[in-house]
Amino acid sequence: MSTTSSWRLVAQAGAALAAGMGVGRFVYTPILPLMHSQAGLSAGAGANLATANYAGYLVGALAGILFPALIRSRTVLRVSLLVLTATLAGLPLTHSVVVWGGLRLLAGVTSALVFVVAAGSLLHHLRGHPAHLSGWAFGGVGAGIALSGLLVLALRSVADWRAAWWSAAALTAVLACGAWRLRPEDAPAVQAAPSTPGPGTHRWFAALFVSYTLEGVGYIVAGTFLVAAVGQGSPGPLGSGVWVLVGLAAVPSSALWARLGHRFSRPGLLLIALVIQAAGIALPALNGTTAAALVSAVLFGATFLGVSTLALATGAHLRFPRSVALLTTGYSVGQILGPLAVAPLLRHGYQQALLLAALVVLAAAAAAAVLRIGFPHHMVVVRHTEPRRQRESAQDARPA
Repeated sequence: MSTTSSWRLVAQAGAALAAGMGVGRFVYTPILPLMHSQAGLSAGAGANLATANYAGYLVGALAGILFPALIRSRTVLRVSLLVLTATLAGLPLTHSVVVWGGLRLLAGVTSALVFVVAAGSLLHHLRGHPAHLSGWAFGGVGAGIALSGLLVLALRSVADWRAAWWSAAALTAVLACGAWRLRPEDAPAVQAAPSTPGPGTHRWFAALFVSYTLEGVGYIVAGTFLVAAVGQGSPGPLGSGVWVLVGLAAVPSSALWARLGHRFSRPGLLLIALVIQAAGIALPALNGTTAAALVSAVLFGATFLGVSTLALATGAHLRFPRSVALLTTGYSVGQILGPLAVAPLLRHGYQQALLLAALVVLAAAAAAAVLRIGFPHHMVVVRHTEPRRQRESAQDARPA
């Protein structure tokens, strides 16, 4: 692809990821406090709605794995964007928690399908291009978070929770227009040969799988309740402002961590990113100041996409069969378990939930530390002697 075509693809995929993930999936975070105060949503019910969305995401991700044709379908992308927009617009039309749960479940399925189509397009059409190009596209998740956070911040003083959802639906529709002409992955000309793991890599992949699954549990607690936690201690616009900052920090993070991953040890970088993220999650629970909330937002936003970038690239480096699918499944299951695990703690506020999430992310960092022991960095050298197609496939890991 030419440079112009490559950046056009990056923009279209970034718009799809901003719609499907940044808004469709994560706009719930800044709207949650409004639903608590204006719609009578309890903390436990809020956690259940989050779990419904993450369960839907797992279903959509598994559908992309089991039916690869979905990843190559422009129709799937367009229908998913339309249905996702409809679920956001439909939430304010009822006060039924059951209906809300069903809509968030459907939103999770469609956001996952948008993700797998966009990611498949990037990994296919940008194969052989610098890794930071796809990193900027995945930064669309952060852009969607920032834009939706700004919307809620602007509306909170002049409108209610219903207007916030309708505005999110309108933003998703605009982003869907930007993604409408995205070209999905081409159908394979020949059946690809199954990948084979590198010698003795099972123990390293097991450590990576544990680390990434625990990250799914820990990060999603902050990704769901950070705004509510900050807003509980500092009523006003600070909570929504923090979420905007999370998105802004996330925009360049994937490209940055991808660059670092080509220069330094990925397991070492993964350990560093997880420790930084744990500190960011714990800060609002340990210190209720505005400065702590802002630092927390930057640390969390700068790492949650980066951890995915590094983990999936490490799995590809190990040449473990279906590593991306396995890691994504573990991560998705972790996201379902996270809100359920902290739900009993929410009746006392969000501080205990954030502290527990930080401890889980530290446990993920401990698993990453185990991953570093004897890690086969020499496989990078071996990779340069392999056929070009195998070398390229080892570089094609991006966040899921």
